[in-house]
Amino acid sequence: MSWEEFWLVLVVCGVCMLACRTLPMLILKGRELPPMLSRALGFIPPAAFAALVANDLFAPGMFAEGLWPAAVPLVAALCVVAVAAKTKSLLWSAVAGVVAYAVLLMI
Repeated sequence: MSWEEFWLVLVVCGVCMLACRTLPMLILKGRELPPMLSRALGFIPPAAFAALVANDLFAPGMFAEGLWPAAVPLVAALCVVAVAAKTKSLLWSAVAGVVAYAVLLMI
């Protein structure tokens, strides 16, 4: 790929990203969304985060090294869920996940 093609692709990608992020705000400015649509849009961040987490928890060939190495992330995730349900704190949930994962790796 030549430098001219690279810059062309970069500019086109930048314009598309800018358009996708700003056009909806400009088009919907001053309008109120229907309650059902607002409720549906509220599910996007948790769904995206769940997809990222699920990708790390369940990988192809995760049982290749045995049951325990594959179970470590799952057990750490259960610890995170328990702490999150109890404290409702993102900070304590993250700390619990890191500590649980580190401790479980030492076992």
